[in-house]
Amino acid sequence: MRVFKQISVGFALSAAVFAVQAADVTGAGASFPYPVYAKWASDYKAATNNAVNYQSIGSGGGQQQIIAKTVDFGASDDPMSGADLDKNGLLQFPAVIGGTVAVVNIDGVPAGKLKLSGQVLADIFQGKVKKWDDAAIKKLNGDIKLPSADIIVVHRSDGSGTTFGWTNYLSKVSASWKAEVGEGKSVKWPVGQGGKGNEGVAAYVGQLKNSIGYVEYAYAKQNKLAWTQLENKDGKFVQPEQKAFAAAAANADWKSAPGMGVVLTNEPGAASWPVTSATFILVHKVQDKPVQGKAVLSFFDWAFKSGQQAAEALDYVPLPEAVTTEIRASWKEIKGADGKAVWQ
Repeated sequence: MRVFKQISVGFALSAAVFAVQAADVTGAGASFPYPVYAKWASDYKAATNNAVNYQSIGSGGGQQQIIAKTVDFGASDDPMSGADLDKNGLLQFPAVIGGTVAVVNIDGVPAGKLKLSGQVLADIFQGKVKKWDDAAIKKLNGDIKLPSADIIVVHRSDGSGTTFGWTNYLSKVSASWKAEVGEGKSVKWPVGQGGKGNEGVAAYVGQLKNSIGYVEYAYAKQNKLAWTQLENKDGKFVQPEQKAFAAAAANADWKSAPGMGVVLTNEPGAASWPVTSATFILVHKVQDKPVQGKAVLSFFDWAFKSGQQAAEALDYVPLPEAVTTEIRASWKEIKGADGKAVWQ
């Protein structure tokens, strides 16, 4: 089984790019975008001889580390509110779009075969549907032989933006879930066991027969896990794929939330994947080390220009050019202690 690990590529920034030597650019946070950030970092190193060291520690950890200024950028799938951004002096912008999928380990059930509705999914994670041959699941899957086995629920144990998106979706499709569990990076799970990061959940589901969990789609593919179809808001059962994530994000109003913190779960549209989300980058508006700040922005500028093909190969959805143009304009708010803009 392949489980994603931390990428760390050492480098010294060229004097031709910056007037002073800079240390490695460091970032930490969400595991949801780790596969694409790892690929971007590898390709960026090859193209520029500059490197990015990104640690997959969960969105909660990413927010904490950027607030504490222990990294050059934080990453979170749970967008910060305008009040929290202002309180901590942070700028937020989206980096890429992807989808979270339910993954199962049931003998004889291949990827993309099992169908689940949002309500049934919520009931499983709430412990109300306890066995795979429950009538509610069988009703959706008359052509599949399901075992009379207890369902093992696997969830995140860490503060997670993936969990925020997952529980936000379940809160939209289940009144019971919303009232009794709610949404957030961490919740009091009614049942199940926890794994750290998308990596941990993928590993547990791969090992445990009759289990179900949720991971970013690239983790399901790379670990050869069986994902499920989900019923979307229009009542259509859809497969997780790039075009379904793109359909969900097609009508996103990026200006409707502070820091472009748009939530894309349960979007309308016959082709829309119901658990789609953007993932976000956090940087300080006032940079104690302007060289480092500029290096962070240079990396994402490169990724927006040259990383689209790599993102698509991993089944993420690159941001539209109009959105990245708006993001670059927002970077002018980032300044050094002397008041000079870091990004021109």
